Amino acid sequence: MTRLSVEMLAADTVEPITSAGHAQLGVAVLVGIAVIVLLITKFKLHAFLSLTLGSLVLGALAGAPLDKVIVSFTTGLGTTVAGVGVLIALGAILGKMLADSGGADQIVDTILARASGRSMPWAMVLIASVIGLPLFFEVGVVLLIPVVLMVARRGNYSLMRIGIPALAGLSVMHGLVPPHPGPLVAIDAIGANLGVTLALGVLVAIPTVIIAGPLFSRYAARWVDVPAPDRMIPQRVSEDLEKRPGFGATLTTILLPVVLMLSKALVDIVVDDPENTVQRVFDVIGSPLIALLASVLVGIFTLLRPAGFSKERISPLVEKSLAPIAGILLIVGAGGGFKQTLIDTGVGQMVLDISKDWSIPALLLAWLIAVAIRLATGSATVATVSAAGLVAPLAADMSTTHAALLVLAIGAGSLFFSHVNDAGFWLVKEYFGLNVGQTVKTWSVMETIISVVAGGLVLLLSLVI
Repeated sequence: MTRLSVEMLAADTVEPITSAGHAQLGVAVLVGIAVIVLLITKFKLHAFLSLTLGSLVLGALAGAPLDKVIVSFTTGLGTTVAGVGVLIALGAILGKMLADSGGADQIVDTILARASGRSMPWAMVLIASVIGLPLFFEVGVVLLIPVVLMVARRGNYSLMRIGIPALAGLSVMHGLVPPHPGPLVAIDAIGANLGVTLALGVLVAIPTVIIAGPLFSRYAARWVDVPAPDRMIPQRVSEDLEKRPGFGATLTTILLPVVLMLSKALVDIVVDDPENTVQRVFDVIGSPLIALLASVLVGIFTLLRPAGFSKERISPLVEKSLAPIAGILLIVGAGGGFKQTLIDTGVGQMVLDISKDWSIPALLLAWLIAVAIRLATGSATVATVSAAGLVAPLAADMSTTHAALLVLAIGAGSLFFSHVNDAGFWLVKEYFGLNVGQTVKTWSVMETIISVVAGGLVLLLSLVI
């Protein structure tokens, strides 16, 4: 397992914009994060503004010239958006195409038609995991909740027995598997290989989602036995469509970017020659930008055209898909600015200096930092981008696989114990008709199981690869 070492100190060559000592930097970090937490939780300020103000406070308290702090923040913001902004946009377009064409409903209905009885929780976790690949968590919840409620009502299933596996599938994809914003930002901050991170993320996600989904749902159904609320069953998109795309075409479109990115990672490992023609070809087609762009273009012909979408309807659909992600892009960008401010003020070096003698694995340290920020802010994305900025220097001396595992450790920590300061908590509570206590015993416990199991699997993997 990679541990903090003296050699790591030499690897960090960033020239800090302040000469503050460790004590001053430590206070600056704590106050900066506290400002972000208070603005988000107590004053309900948007995370973008909170991260921006927190970055300025951090730099000022660290004794850095304010003009240099502004340059650090804007540089980090621009670099982060340049690195992941287009990918988030392409993912949003693909998710919108999947939803509006009825492709998501087609996958749901096809799998449910072949599932019954004891296999139904497993069918729900499979549906959520597949649907959750290109969709943001909140979009996935809105898309799948009607299915969960209808299946529970019509099949006389326990709501938690069906709902927990669906939520687990969506949450695990959101926290561990690119192209979701959190993992993408962490990959960019740490400099990890996206293909390797994707492959290891899927490897960690499978047992995690099984334990937190179908297995835990047995206990959740005993702890909280509530009926599916009729008022929360909205009309499904595909009910207004005369036709919709086929199951095979839809599944192929969803999995295309995953296959292309994993293929690139496999070729990089097998060939390992940057001048090789085959590797250069796969470096292009397996890059996240090309992989997602290819899936979007293919989706026009496999999702939209079969659903009867004319050429005139495609452009408005793309426009509608981009509007909701403006806030996400700004939060991600501001998180990148906060990360760069942490690095430029020397906080990353400070983390190395004060912890080089600790007998704590770097991966566990990253997980704990993400957990602390998640509990404080309630946002998995804020926890991911902030923790990635703090521990990025730890990756300087890591192998490709361990850098990827560092990303996954942060992602796992960012999911720990969702509670009342998390928008997802209230989303689940209202859709399922639960009270606060019931939501804690089901959703919050499920998120904690995901975080702990995934974190444990990351640590185990680090021992063998």
